[in-house]
Amino acid sequence: MKLIEGFGKYFLMLTIVFRTPEKFSVFRRRLFEELEHIGINSIPLVALMSSFIGGVIALQTASNMSNPLLPTYTVGYITQSSTILEFSPTIISLILAGKVGSNIASEIGTMRVTEQIDALEIMGVNSLNFLVLPKVTAAVLFFPILVIFSMGLSLAGGWIALVLSDLSSTETYVYGIRYYFEMSNVWYALTKCVVFGFIIVTISSFYGYYVKGGSLEVGRSSTQAVVSSSVAILVANFLLTQMILLS
Repeated sequence: MKLIEGFGKYFLMLTIVFRTPEKFSVFRRRLFEELEHIGINSIPLVALMSSFIGGVIALQTASNMSNPLLPTYTVGYITQSSTILEFSPTIISLILAGKVGSNIASEIGTMRVTEQIDALEIMGVNSLNFLVLPKVTAAVLFFPILVIFSMGLSLAGGWIALVLSDLSSTETYVYGIRYYFEMSNVWYALTKCVVFGFIIVTISSFYGYYVKGGSLEVGRSSTQAVVSSSVAILVANFLLTQMILLS
């Protein structure tokens, strides 16, 4: 019963969030602030994770290439397909759910327990629209950029790892990346990351906005936001794969 009530409150929140902003100048200013907080500040983490995991994928694939019937470019092909289809859109989104989601939940939750949200409502401001809509827009706009950035660095990390370990040549690796490359897979990955960005921001905002109590409850809501966002991403990943990739 609580789960049904939670879903009802969540969808009611979305209907309030997606209303036309009263002042577009304020919305534009807050949008640029959220682009920095959600997007630009996440670049170092995305770069670090993508580079090393791309290298790990390439090394693990190359170390298991014991079958002489497999062509040498298989390493580049598997690194490319793994990166585009799953690693960059899904794993990076799960990592960002921990970073971005916890920040959003704690930020809005702190505003709730310190009565800043109540002050906004007293002034006649649509607090959900004012706080959440810029965050959702920033995530939907910047998550595809982060994923494309992650794809490039992951492939570059795989190349560096293979060259340094002398497991493959540059020409063979690049040929494997280009072999059977489908642009539709990139669009599939970008579609997923847009959905994942929406899920992370809205669920985290939900837990932060409706928190009750003090600082202890804000910490718990932040943890719940990360867990719920991660589970929702995994479920959405399965459904999107069924609808888009396997259709």
